[in-house]
Amino acid sequence: MSYQVLARKWRPKSFETLVGQPHVVRALTNALTQQRLHHAYLLTGTRGVGKTTLARILAKSLNCETGITATPCGVCNACTEIDRGRFVDLLEVDAASNTQVDAMRDLLDNAQYAPTVGRFKVYIIDEVHMLSKSAFNAMLKTLEEPPAHVKFILATTDPQKVPVTVLSRCLQFNLRQMASTTIAEYLQSVLTQENITFEPAAINLIARAAAGSMRDALSLTDQAIAYGNQTVNEAEVRSMLGAIDQNYLYEIIQSLIQGNGVALIEKAQSMQMRNIAFEAALNDLANILHQIAMSQTVPDSLANDLPERAMLLDLAQKLSPETLQLYYQIALLGRRDIGLAPDEYAGFTMTLLRMLAFSPTEKVSEKASEKNTEKSVPNTQAVVQKIEIATVTSTLTQPVEPVALKQTESEPLDSIKNDALEAVPILASSTAISDTFFDGNWRKLVEQSLKLGLARALAQNCEMIAYDETSITLRVAESQKHLISASYQEKLSSAINDYFGRKIRLNFEVNAETNAEINTPAKQNANEKATVQGNAEAAIMNDGFVQALMNDFGATIIPNSIKPV
Repeated sequence: MSYQVLARKWRPKSFETLVGQPHVVRALTNALTQQRLHHAYLLTGTRGVGKTTLARILAKSLNCETGITATPCGVCNACTEIDRGRFVDLLEVDAASNTQVDAMRDLLDNAQYAPTVGRFKVYIIDEVHMLSKSAFNAMLKTLEEPPAHVKFILATTDPQKVPVTVLSRCLQFNLRQMASTTIAEYLQSVLTQENITFEPAAINLIARAAAGSMRDALSLTDQAIAYGNQTVNEAEVRSMLGAIDQNYLYEIIQSLIQGNGVALIEKAQSMQMRNIAFEAALNDLANILHQIAMSQTVPDSLANDLPERAMLLDLAQKLSPETLQLYYQIALLGRRDIGLAPDEYAGFTMTLLRMLAFSPTEKVSEKASEKNTEKSVPNTQAVVQKIEIATVTSTLTQPVEPVALKQTESEPLDSIKNDALEAVPILASSTAISDTFFDGNWRKLVEQSLKLGLARALAQNCEMIAYDETSITLRVAESQKHLISASYQEKLSSAINDYFGRKIRLNFEVNAETNAEINTPAKQNANEKATVQGNAEAAIMNDGFVQALMNDFGATIIPNSIKPV
């Protein structure tokens, strides 16, 4: 007998053996038990999650000779013929190969005739989103009012391309990607029954590589069995998948904790000598950082049989949550930008050096304790907290000597800033050390401290009329009074407090004179732009060459085409 691949041999044949989709199984089981049958079902989900398998099980449930049931017998003629793909009243159509309207019309013309041997005539249309618009239109009438003996089961990986007129006529079920733990458990069961020797770590690698697809997982397992000569072990699976040796990545994290730049580069060079894909390495590094972060919050989230469990828990004790978030964000951005680097090695090493450059150390706090001053610099953990990596702000406060300060300069972390500025209003300067000096220039404060969001919108349209060490009084024009809503005030107050490093009370008043103009930063910016524009237009109009063109050739200047440079 010829060999049957695992993906076909172990394809579930009943709802009980279907794994990873309990929400769909429960709904269909209840519907079949209560005889509440819909005429059209739409199954959506990524590849290999069980859409076609579920459709065939449903077809057996509808046509089993024991009656309509959620537990088809699997031994009657209808069940066995459906399993073999030879049931005459089950029509499986690949819409990717039959996209045209003529094929759909031919298919539907037969729908009016009663089933030959079964209870229902079942149409399974795979990748239904590939049908042409005219084919969908030809299908609509039958789909809306099908004969009582016809059931449609549509499957697609891209439901957004299915017309809403079709969606509204179907009972829709979304099949989820399977968790790697679910896949690993199923693979272990399959290999045990196949009498194949395996290592749990190898199964975990395959489960992760399958990316939620059980079919992909079984195909990879078939490949691993052949690669390992009837065994599935970690070293050979890692080699087959081109997976990164996790020890390299754990050693890299240890080197970051120790602040050992030499060791970091040595590890990167060793990886280069082994021709390791650095983009994949950054992806795996981010995955490890995620596992460490999860173990800090929920230690039980790590499986007890996970080989790296002890190492992950140890690193969770050594790394602060803030540092983990910083490393994770840098790893993601490094992976995104690695294609822009001169080569992958340069992109990978620069990502590691960026982590090292912004790693918190204890040097500042040690220096502060040696000086025994009352006004000490906060430890590096507090500085990292100011970065607020959870919302990815854009600055990192530089440690300074513990002396009286008026303002703290900061260095921008550009790689993080580019992704964060669009999402949240943030400060251009972080003042985690001391109070910031204010000279009364409200416009300068707005431009320096507020970049985006509701806070800047309000601040730009306010005129400062008074201030002291604890409060600032702002005036808003009558036409802009809608800006002083509670949410706007809260955003601006929070930003101002962060900028000064202390609580500043904001007082607002509306200008009583309806048509009076107030001197806001927005007004000042508009006046300056108007002045610059006027000077540019005057310079053009007074230019001798331009005047000659106008006088000699009748040339005209296009309005609004003059832009200052």
